[in-house]
Amino acid sequence: MALLSLCLQEGWSVAAAHVNYHHRPQAEEEEAYVRSFCRQRGIALHVLNAPFSCKGNFEAAARAWRYSFFADTVRKNGYAGILIGHQEDDLLETWLMQRERSLVPEWYGLRERMEYQGVPVVRPLLDRTKQELLDYCRQNGIRYYLDETNDSLAYARNRMRHGIVSSLNAEERRQMRAEIDAANAGLSALRHQADAYLTPQGAGLDAYRSLPQPERLTLLRKLCGPQRGSGLRLAFLEEADAVIQSHDDFILPVRDRILVPDGEMLRLREKPIPYAYALADLEAVRSLPDQEWFSIRPGSPGVHAVSVSPEDFPLTIRCPQEGDWIAMRFGRKKLNRFFIDRHIPRWQRAVWPVVVSRSGMVILVPGLGCDCQHFSMTPDFNVLQYGV
Repeated sequence: MALLSLCLQEGWSVAAAHVNYHHRPQAEEEEAYVRSFCRQRGIALHVLNAPFSCKGNFEAAARAWRYSFFADTVRKNGYAGILIGHQEDDLLETWLMQRERSLVPEWYGLRERMEYQGVPVVRPLLDRTKQELLDYCRQNGIRYYLDETNDSLAYARNRMRHGIVSSLNAEERRQMRAEIDAANAGLSALRHQADAYLTPQGAGLDAYRSLPQPERLTLLRKLCGPQRGSGLRLAFLEEADAVIQSHDDFILPVRDRILVPDGEMLRLREKPIPYAYALADLEAVRSLPDQEWFSIRPGSPGVHAVSVSPEDFPLTIRCPQEGDWIAMRFGRKKLNRFFIDRHIPRWQRAVWPVVVSRSGMVILVPGLGCDCQHFSMTPDFNVLQYGV
């Protein structure tokens, strides 16, 4: 309410947006007051008051719901952007939370200007304390509402708020703001250096390993992307960095993706999804569209070719499974041994195609060849692995 009133005081043309989660006893009274305040002053008001529920982190889900509503409202009405009422106490609390959790964020504290879903977001009150804004509301007869959960010490942010931030004097606040500015300047310098090593394909593995650790950790977080890299713990980045420095074949989970060595590059990739295609006859095999990890091509002799008979159907083309082996001319060959001998990276092994007959026997491993019972100089089809 202080932000809205200050905008009017400055003569700005603004609209208001209010979100009612229906989670606090005062929620209906608060919405009614906001409606009355805006109606009396001729301010366009947009309200989201559908019941809200979520599983997991309520604050994060509520924030995403709220900000998405703000961004949609801006786009639908042609507004210039979003103004958020975060103030200095919020800024300092966020900084302290980041330090306590050893997070490596996109930005320390809160950005004054940013974008959300392509919409500009501005926080114009970061230089004002919460107490200053409360005093402003009292002096100008503006009603405000406080979330009672803000008093609960069960939440880490509230412990920061009541145990540290609320007791800081003006000089201590100034010093903490200077610490935040210095930390962000350091982040910006490291990001600028890391950008020189980042390409659309990833980062060169040798170049990554040649950097000092601070630059490596910054590059690693940028490589993980703004959504996945933001908020990663320093301990995670250090552990991942140690693996990259000491191993040539690894899979590092990064939320919904994996970080892997891909040739000479360090790349973030989608997690491979297991697949299996059951094919009733040779026509079904030959008409199978190209897949993400393999394609079917006309038969020609080589290590990608196989000949089949009606007794082999239905065939299955699937990912390798634990214990898979194939009968070669000079005995059985375990697929895992083939992958190791060929130095095929771990993440590629999970999606390498194999052809399995109706009896459950592996009859073709592209790149290795078919078993001795399915070899001929006029094969029926080839399976080419790619995308790896």
